[in-house]
Amino acid sequence: MTGLRYRAAVLRSSGEPLAIEELLAPELAMGQVLVRLDYSGICRSQLMEVRGMRGADPWLPHLLGHEGSGRVVAVGPGVSKVEAGDEVILGWIKGKGLDVRGPQFQAPSGHINAGPVTTFGEYSIASENRVFLKPASVSGPEATLFGCALLTGAGMALQELAHDEPTSVLLLGLGGVGLSALIGVLALGPALVIAADPSPAKRALALRLGATHALDPMDPDFVLSVQQVSDGGVQECIESGGTVSSIELGFACLQPKGGSLVFASHPPAGERISLDPFELINGKQIRGSWGGSAEPDVDIPRLAAIVADSGIDLGLLVDASYTLDSINQALADLDGGIVVRPCIDLREAGEF
Repeated sequence: MTGLRYRAAVLRSSGEPLAIEELLAPELAMGQVLVRLDYSGICRSQLMEVRGMRGADPWLPHLLGHEGSGRVVAVGPGVSKVEAGDEVILGWIKGKGLDVRGPQFQAPSGHINAGPVTTFGEYSIASENRVFLKPASVSGPEATLFGCALLTGAGMALQELAHDEPTSVLLLGLGGVGLSALIGVLALGPALVIAADPSPAKRALALRLGATHALDPMDPDFVLSVQQVSDGGVQECIESGGTVSSIELGFACLQPKGGSLVFASHPPAGERISLDPFELINGKQIRGSWGGSAEPDVDIPRLAAIVADSGIDLGLLVDASYTLDSINQALADLDGGIVVRPCIDLREAGEF
């Protein structure tokens, strides 16, 4: 491994474009896994980090990316979960295996920090507990969804709803997490599934996947429309729009008694939700989700089986491909709502 050099996107200053730099990788330490990446997804959480919307960043300069797929090249001491040649998924949610700190890289400009998993580069040195065997039924860019979007979105639907068999569900926000939540909701079989997003294309995609209704949350009569089709409000709302106003809007759409909202949004740091306490007294509930309460080693194969049984084409969610050199354009397209889940194709990386 000595002398491994590869290219990766580096965040040097919050709010500035990522810089593509050549890194010199350190030797693998205890619990670390070297993965040659094929693909990396981009999550809104990463976008917010680049844009400086998650507060002060004490780790600059550093690498980014927390969902990807590729092949194990080598493993460090103590690693027993995977071995060289295994096809794997990388994700941010902790699973089984050793939990170790991220490495520090060298570049012509100086040292570069990294967390326990990074995917915006040709290779990744990841902690063993962020590396998961890829199910045989999963291939191509769609594998990246199992590192974040599906675990979080479908996880909220399958593991965190207040009702085990909900009759009505509102999906508010139809990015990668929201559409993944829709896949999980459809597996539960509620009679009423309302998908909501400002994008007509995303609403159409939700209907194609199986939603019964699609509404525009920017419509001034949105809450009234939800109440009309759900007979007074939905039992469940899964919110992933990423704004404080979207969380508040979803809460307003709940049934007065027993309605429940779960959200995985990342509103900008410092913003606060405003709710009427009387609605909570009346029985509405709200709570946040940390990665859909997922256990990746168990839930990745479980979700792969659910997707295979449903016949849903996950390629509909990974709807745009970019090179590493165009990663800043991918971030801009995600920010502008042009794409659902951009994918960085890293297969042109040199072999180790």
